[in-house]
Parts: sequence; C-alpha cells; structure tokens
Amino acid sequence: MEPRLTDIDPAEALRYLGCKGAPPEELLRDVQRCRARLLDYARPRLVWKRFTRLPDGRLEGTDWTPEGADVAAHLLGCPQVVLLAATLGAETETLIRRAQRRDMAEALLLDACAGAALENVCDNFCADLASELAPARLTGRYSPGYGDFPLSEQRRIFSLLDVTRRIGVSLTEGGLMLPQKSVTALIGVGAPEGARTVSHCDTCPARTRCIFRKEGRSCGTP
Repeated sequence: MEPRLTDIDPAEALRYLGCKGAPPEELLRDVQRCRARLLDYARPRLVWKRFTRLPDGRLEGTDWTPEGADVAAHLLGCPQVVLLAATLGAETETLIRRAQRRDMAEALLLDACAGAALENVCDNFCADLASELAPARLTGRYSPGYGDFPLSEQRRIFSLLDVTRRIGVSLTEGGLMLPQKSVTALIGVGAPEGARTVSHCDTCPARTRCIFRKEGRSCGTP
C-alpha cells in the first residue's frame, strides 16, 4: 500500500494548537495558508509488515514480545499484528526549520498542520488495511510511549521493519525519531467482537496534561 496524504483538517490543526472555541478569522486564514504549503511539501512514506501473534504474545519469526500489560490488553484475542512506521519526510522537517529561523508563529502553525497531516496519512493507511484484510476487525494504532508500552520498543519496530533504510527515519539515543513528524505503531488484526478498537485516554502518555481531558473531551486520536 502506498502512503496517501489526502487532506489536512484545519480543525485538527487547531486542536494541535490548543485553540478553544471559534478561532479568529485571521488565524483560520493563516492555518489554511500553512495547510496549502504543507500539502505541496510533504512527501509521506511508510513501511509495514504483518506478523502472526503466537499464544505467548511473541511475533512469529522474531524473539520479540511487545512489552507491557496495556499493549497486551490492546491485542487481546488478535491472532495477527501489523507493525507500521510512517513519516512526512525530510521535506516537511526542512520547511518547519526554515520557518523557525524567521517566524516562530508560522513555524507553530506549520507544525500543527504537519501533525494533522501525519494523522491523515495513518488514518488512510488503516482504512486501506481494513479494506485489504476485511472481514477481519482491526484495533486502533498503539505506539511506543502509550501506557506502559516503553518508548524503547521503538528500536524493535525499527529493526523488524528496517525503517531507516526503507523510509529514511532514524532514532536518537533517547528513542526519538528524526524527522520528528514520524510515527511507529502496532495494530491488532482479527480483534474479537466487543474488543476495544481504539486506544483509550487512560493509556495515553499525555493524559495528565491533556487540555481536552480537562474540558471533558477527547482528541479522538487512535
């Protein structure tokens, strides 16, 4: 499956900015301007692979069992797992860095639009995957750093997918990805009826500082 960036939702970008209520018209115009620029610059890439999940939780053909009770609960009853890595590419990183040198306000807008763009790429991948694997039910995406799924598990995903060579994303010593607008995740395949198919706020690493939870809302990010 090819990566697809089909749109950048201005409302999603405004959520990344922490905007509350109806935004000023000037801000909306600025978001739309940055949205248009990013749609021209972004060069999304992704790599994925499907694994059989053995009864002990290990992925077949590897020595890896994704760590943590939360991710085990997320994958409960799933006979297969898809590993995913996606990025908007170095072009987006360059665009944001250039803006940081001349106009931090514009850089923040571009960064928010980039976050919304990456969500669009991942959502499109999940829709394509669901179509390809139908009628199997899929869980939502679950990324290292969520709940008790350690950020260090990024390295196992990178190794199994050969991420750096295939899509040009590298890891820092601390396990952060470069370009920054990149993500890794796992998705359960064959989720039983009644299983949770999206990640829950209680397992989100930002739950203690989330502006949406303070307002009794959810960002809706899987």
